[in-house]
Order: sequence, then C-alpha cells, then structure tokens
Amino acid sequence: MGEADSLREKIGFWEAFSIGVGGMIGGGIFAVLGLSVEFSRNLAPFAFLISGIIAFLTSYSYAKLTMKYPSKGGTIEFLVKAYGTGVFSGTLNLLLLASYVIMISLYAYAFGSYASAIVNVNAHFLKNILISLPILVFTIINALGAYASGKAEDALVAFKVVVLIVVASAGLTHVNPERFSHIDIEFIDLIVGGMVIFLAYEGFELIANAGSDVENPETLKKAFYSSVLFVIAIYVLIAIVAVGNLSYDEIISSRDYALAEAAKPSLGNIGFLLVTFAAVVSTSSAINATLYGAAGVSYMVAKYGQLPEVVEKPIWGKAYEGLVAISLLSLLLANTASLEEISTAGSSGFLLIFFFVNLAAFKLRKNLKIRAEVPLIGAVVSFVAFLILIFKMVEKDIASVYIFSTMIIGCFLLEYAYRLATGRRMELFVDSNLKNRMVNLANWEKWVKKFADELVKLVEDAEVFIVGSHARGEREKAHDVDLLIFTEERDESKFEKAKRNAGLTKVHPLHLHVESKRRKEIALRRAKHYVQIKP
Repeated sequence: MGEADSLREKIGFWEAFSIGVGGMIGGGIFAVLGLSVEFSRNLAPFAFLISGIIAFLTSYSYAKLTMKYPSKGGTIEFLVKAYGTGVFSGTLNLLLLASYVIMISLYAYAFGSYASAIVNVNAHFLKNILISLPILVFTIINALGAYASGKAEDALVAFKVVVLIVVASAGLTHVNPERFSHIDIEFIDLIVGGMVIFLAYEGFELIANAGSDVENPETLKKAFYSSVLFVIAIYVLIAIVAVGNLSYDEIISSRDYALAEAAKPSLGNIGFLLVTFAAVVSTSSAINATLYGAAGVSYMVAKYGQLPEVVEKPIWGKAYEGLVAISLLSLLLANTASLEEISTAGSSGFLLIFFFVNLAAFKLRKNLKIRAEVPLIGAVVSFVAFLILIFKMVEKDIASVYIFSTMIIGCFLLEYAYRLATGRRMELFVDSNLKNRMVNLANWEKWVKKFADELVKLVEDAEVFIVGSHARGEREKAHDVDLLIFTEERDESKFEKAKRNAGLTKVHPLHLHVESKRRKEIALRRAKHYVQIKP
C-alpha cells in the first residue's frame, strides 16, 4: 500500500528503535556482565542468548498489545485490560514500580562501581557516596522539572552503541578459543546465569509507553522486534569478548566493572577509560530517564488510578512525595544490597511482569491480530525461568529471595490498604486518550466519511478507499482505520488541513496510505479487500 508514501509519522521507526535500544542498554550490561560470567562461566554468551529469546518472545506480545491499545500507561494499560481494575492489577502496577526502583538502584550501583574504578579507590564509604550521587542529583533535577532533550538522548544512545560495537569488534580479534573448550557447569546453572541478568533486557517495554505517539502501527512492531534482536547480538558479542579475553578469575576480581576490564586486552587503558566513561554517562542518563518516565507514570497510576488527561513536564508536578519515596528506596537498596540481590529481585520482578503480559496477550487474543501460541509459549518460558531462578537462589543466596518475597507481599498489602483507606480504584482506561480513541474507533463511519469529504474539497483528484480490518469486516480486531488514497497530489499540508476541517485530533485512529493513481490496480490487488468512500 505504498508504506513509504504514508503520511509522516509523529514518531518514526528510528525514534522508536532508539527508545527500545536505549532502554535496554541503559546501564544494565555495564553492571551485570561480570555477574553473568560468575554464574554461567564460559557459557555466558549462551546465558545472554537465552535471556534474549525470552525477551524476544515477550516483545511479540508487547507489539500486538501496543498496536491495539496505544497508551502512555504502557504495561499497566495492558494489565488492566486483561485482569480488570481490582487489587490484582493494582498489585502488579506496584510490582512494576518496585522493579523500576530496583533498576534505579542497579544503575546507581554500576555508576558507583565504574566511578570508583576511575579514581582507583576501594574505600567502601567513597563508593557509597558515588552510588548515592546520581540518585540525589537527578531527584533534584526532576523536582525542578528539567529533562534532557530528545536529541540529546538519541545522541547518547548512539554513543553507547558505538562504544559497545568498538569494544566487541576490537575484542573479537583477541579472543582465545581455548577459553570456550571446557564446559564445567550444569545446564540449570546456565539458565540461572541468564535469568539473574534478565533485567538487562527489560527496557524494550518502554516503547509501549510511546505507542500513542506513533501514527503507523507497523513501526511499533518493527521497532520492538529489531531493537531486541539488535541488543541480543550486542550482548552476546560482548560476552564472547569478555570470556575470550579474560580468565574467570580476572573477570570475578573486577566483576562490578568487568566490561571495562574486558576492553583492556584489545584497546589498552584507553579502552578501559572509554568504557568506564560510557558506563558513568549511561547509568546517569538511565537513572534520570527512569525517574522521569517509567517510574513516574507507574506512581501516578498508583496514586490516582489513571494518568492525568495531559501528562506534562514536570511529570512529578502533582506527586513530589512519590519522587522522594522512590529516590529514598533506591538509595537504601543501592547502598545496602549486593549486586546479586539487586539483580535477582529486578530480574524476578520483570520475569513475573512479562509472564502476566504474555498471558494478557493470550487472554485478549480475540481482539488482537495474533498467533495465540506465541504469547502462550512466552508466558510458559517466562514463568519457568522465574521458578528456576527463585528455587536456585534459595540454595545460592537466600537473601535475594527474601528481598523479592518482601517486595511481592509489600506491594499487595500496600495496594489493599490504600484502597481501604482512600477508596481509590484503578480506572478501566489508564490513559484517558486511549478511552477517547476507542470511542472514536467504535464510531469510525461518521468521522471517516467527514474526513473523506473534506479531503476531496482540497484535493480534487483524490479517491478514498477503506482497507484493512474494516474492509474485511473484522472491526473487533482493528486498531485503527486504514484509508488508501489515490492522488497525484503530494502536499501533506492539505491532508492535515482536511483532518482539522473534519475535527479530527490525535485520538482519532486514522492511518493514511497515499499512492499514485498509476499504481491503483496494483495497490487494490495487494489490499484484497477494499470499499470506496464516495463524496
């Protein structure tokens, strides 16, 4: 249908792709590389691959749910749609919020570890100061309503990716194959090694929060899949370089900043400093982004049951107590828990959340254009991985299980008590814009006809056809209204003016495909089902 000729998207593929990649390579890989090697030894590349497969399966559910329910609420919106507005959904929202707190703690821990490596001081109190510093700084910045520009964030994502590619490319030339010749761990330990660092992949779900800003749904699908696959490749290559360039003892001795140490054999001290600088900048940005975005949205839903109609900067404008509480909890966890405990709690939290998201996609399969077996497989492998991680950590590090158990129980009790005390409940639509969008989707005939009439007034040669789900008679599966327009006119301002004249806003789910009349026969044949809207 001439996808390349579609009207300009509000957020394009590369922006959505950048959100996913930036969310995943937000600092996690800098923190957990050494931990993965500690658990899975020379099979660490396979541990990252296994984690990545679970993330990729889950990205399918996220893509389909986001296309149907584009919302700034992201994950929370999907959980409410599948499980209702009761205590269960509220508990899951708080679990997601707690998992974001753990991510902030992990980023701060990594910041402190790499910053300590720069100054070459092992004093415990100094490391605690360095761990606390970015949380305190970005709490103040968020309280003031400041935030880095989108272009700055895009540049930072590019910088992180370039550094990792340089380290991987240079390191591959120094890999010692003999380091992979002996396998001395059991398969279960390989799984644990992959699951304990699963939180390094969680960031792709942030694409869902931008779903309502993407005009072309296909962009979402491509961004989810490609970002996860891209990061899997990066992580596996980095793990190969680490294991292939350093001995097990060398990695463990520098576990908290293993990625910087892995750059030394091929790039020398310059490589060490480059990775360390990238880690410090990356983890700082990740703390700011998590405080400003994901954690803020989750807290606003926990407090109000629904996002404010207009989510403006500063996002904490009506909930500064939430910003303070999240920052204090992050400070406490980052300064008192070990890397294993933080990673286990975070990975367990996201594995459980992803299990319920996959299950939500399966439960809502009749409303989605979906292969039902994929989310079902995703749900099974997520839950099995979660169980394996928990049971194995009972043997290895029971404190990690205590922290996670406390987190689960605390989320339930807090949600239950808050409802009793305030009478607050979650709304059926977390994002009010989604509610308006769904109402418009149900009444699509009225405003689509009005738009077509206005367009023909401005573009006299335009021929407008309904294609996609509505043309096939599958209204329940539609996530927008697809119009195929044949014209030789390419003035986008006229299309936008037709929208304004018809009273359309961003909550009218309209997707336009524009084709030349010379391609009319080919385009209609490709569409298979179509209905012309006549003036």
